This record gives sequence, structure tokens and C-alpha cells, in this order.
Amino acid sequence: MNAQQAAAFVRALAAANPAPETELDFSSPYTLLVAVALSAQATDVSVNKATATLFPAADTPEKMVALGEEGVAEHIRRIGLWKSKAKNVVALSRLLLERHGGEVPADRAALEALPGVGRKTANVVLNVAFGEEAMAVDTHIFRLGNRTGLAPGRTPRAVEDALMQRVPADLLRDAHHWLILHGRYICKARAPECWHC
Repeated sequence: MNAQQAAAFVRALAAANPAPETELDFSSPYTLLVAVALSAQATDVSVNKATATLFPAADTPEKMVALGEEGVAEHIRRIGLWKSKAKNVVALSRLLLERHGGEVPADRAALEALPGVGRKTANVVLNVAFGEEAMAVDTHIFRLGNRTGLAPGRTPRAVEDALMQRVPADLLRDAHHWLILHGRYICKARAPECWHC
């Protein structure tokens, strides 16, 4: 796919869904950060089921630290890697209180310094909570980028870098959402619906 075709592809996704949104349920930058941290190796549906009980109990760093690892674990057992995720959520909440006054930082390095927060999670938070042009490459976007030729790469970072170069500047803010939704529902791992493209 050449640059002109790449731009046309993303513009078609934009035309089909002018106001894309994340499928994770959240009410603040903090609850978004926690939801995204929980979403690794899990579906958004299962994360939303877990956070539907977790967030009423603890929707701030203070409340999450008070709930503790065992308390968090009780709410998130339905998702994969729940033990380590409970530990990370409490630890990142503690660090937010100690280093950032309980606020989620709008800074990549500060986000990635939090337990359980890598580049993909930081990109989602920067994009969704703070409106930055960031491309969070998950399994769906990685597959789509390589399968379509939109942004071929051997690593998520290579695909991210290619997308940041190939997606038209005026569409970068929402491109992550269009691509993840297209990868999740159309350019699926099994039985992709290629006729849509």
C-alpha cells in the first residue's frame, strides 16, 4: 500500500465512523489508566465486567490503595493475569499519590515508569485522556498494519512508527480508534472480512 492508498484507507474509516471512542468504560484519566492496564491479555468486555464492580469500590488512587491487592483481586479475577494486575494497580496507585499528587501524568516517561504501564498503555492514556496524537499498537492494529500493508513491521513499535508517518496528520488524533475497531471487527485474525476493504 502506497502513501496515497494509506491515506485513502484511513479516510474511509473516518467517514464510516466520524466520532470513534474506546470500548473501555471509564470516568476519569485514572479509571482509564486502570482499565487499560487491566486490558493486557484480556478483552474489553471482560475488563468492563471487572471494572463495573471495581470502580464503584475504588475510583481514585487513594481508594485503590486502601482496597489493597486482595480487595482489587476480588473484583478482577475474571480477567487473565489478575494476580499481577492487582499488584500493579495498587502499586501504580501508590506511585501516583507519592509522585504526582494523585493525578495521572500527561507525560510518556512518567506513565511508563508506573508498574504495569508500557508504551501501549501510555499511548492509550495520552490519546484518550489528554488528546495527544499517539498510536497504541495492540494485536489488532499490528495484524491490520501487516496484513493490509498499511504499516508493515516486525514489532509493535515499528508498526507504530510507520502509522505515525503514513496516517494523514489531520486524522492522527482518532486513527488509533478507527484502526483498532477495524482490526477487531473486520480484519479479524480468523475469517477476516476482506471484502469490506
